[in-house]
Amino acid sequence: MELKNIKWTNEEFFKVREEVLRQWATGSEVNLEEAVEYLRNIPQHKSFPAKLRKAKEEGRTLAQPRAGVALINEHIELLTYLQNEGEADLLPSTIDSYTRQNRYDECEVGIKESIAAGRSLLNGFPGVNHGVKGCKEVFEAVDLPLQARHGTPDGRLLAEIIHASGWTSNEGGGISYNVPYAKSVSIEKTLLDWQYCDRLVGYYEEQGVSINREPFGPLTGTLVPPSTSNAVAIIEALLAAEQGVKNITVGYGQCGYLIQDVAALRALEEQCNEYLRAKGYKDVFVTTVFHQWMGGFPQDEAKAFGVISTGAAAAALAGATKVIVKTPHEAIGIPTKEANGQGIRATKMTLNLLQGQTMPMSKELETEIAIIKAETKCMIDKVYELGLGDLAIGTVKAFAAGVLDIPFAPSKYNAGKMMPARDNNGAVRYFDCGNIPFTKELKDYNRGKLEERGRYEGRDVSFQMTIDDIFAVGKGKLIGRPVK
Repeated sequence: MELKNIKWTNEEFFKVREEVLRQWATGSEVNLEEAVEYLRNIPQHKSFPAKLRKAKEEGRTLAQPRAGVALINEHIELLTYLQNEGEADLLPSTIDSYTRQNRYDECEVGIKESIAAGRSLLNGFPGVNHGVKGCKEVFEAVDLPLQARHGTPDGRLLAEIIHASGWTSNEGGGISYNVPYAKSVSIEKTLLDWQYCDRLVGYYEEQGVSINREPFGPLTGTLVPPSTSNAVAIIEALLAAEQGVKNITVGYGQCGYLIQDVAALRALEEQCNEYLRAKGYKDVFVTTVFHQWMGGFPQDEAKAFGVISTGAAAAALAGATKVIVKTPHEAIGIPTKEANGQGIRATKMTLNLLQGQTMPMSKELETEIAIIKAETKCMIDKVYELGLGDLAIGTVKAFAAGVLDIPFAPSKYNAGKMMPARDNNGAVRYFDCGNIPFTKELKDYNRGKLEERGRYEGRDVSFQMTIDDIFAVGKGKLIGRPVK
């Protein structure tokens, strides 16, 4: 199919669908009519969209971990623990790396070896290989809504299987699950593949079934300026809405400077709704997700809890609908279920203490919101201009031109010219804008903020600041100050 930001017809969708379901044997288990009937009858407390809507109406922030292992029974045991002992509000199924690359043969080997070893030898749950039968078994064993979290450039078959199994949320998008994850997959291909995932959700919506879609906010998770991640989230939300998605959660990854984090999430929700309304998508319900710190963690567990709780506080004060929880084992590797549960409980304690509290508007917060919105608008408006009004075409051209540019991304379709660094307060700024189409005023603002830090530290503004900042939190600080 030719890439355009136009809703797929049923004929186009079902034609591609025949190919998608042939990708692996379990595709034959998906029956749309049966899936629609099954989803219509799941209880409201196990519906992702329903629980998000209720939380937003009540002004509460929900806590959701990451978790996934290879075998069904062990995965159920893990999720049940996080539900009952960890006190999670929403459940994930983190999908393994082979599935993310559509390497289902190797998944099958991993499952067999995991059975033989008596422990998971995959770094997640191979949903495609387990099929509708296995994924439904997981869903029916827990008492909370279930979401697939992965990182898959081509997640079409996975989407078919999880939704037919009762999982009412799927994370990802054509930008956010490509550029930070893959080297050689074209933007055009992933936008088409994720149009399919969104059209599938749109089809369910047309049958009266609500399913949540969530673009992946943190991107590379390393010093991503808020306006860069916000622009991508808004673009992916607009692309999803065109295909009929009605329930969207836009996300943001914690940068660490509290005022900027609060400003970023508020700007994201406001601006996303503004663009959706302006483009005629007036019936889309938008919620937000705040990701706790995605960069390097301290190895000391007590210090790690400090990072976790700071992220929980930022999420609460920003008014996020949910927060994605980290664990005290982030610096070590895949966490135990006990460590994962500790991260959730620490987060929930912070959320409970801050229930009903928000950061009041101040001059600094107001300025930060305005700057983020202005930067975001520069990028999105240029994308539309490059695509001659077509957002999908414009997105491909924007990456080729460096108008959209994600720092430290592996994709060869990403320019990699933009470089970030922290200012003297810890806010992430644009050290080198590359080809991002900011006004002179915005460029001067970013440069001025970094020069303030340079004067304070007695050094020139340079890439060394960026390097120092990348490793700072793992060493117990937010800003990578030089040792004096």
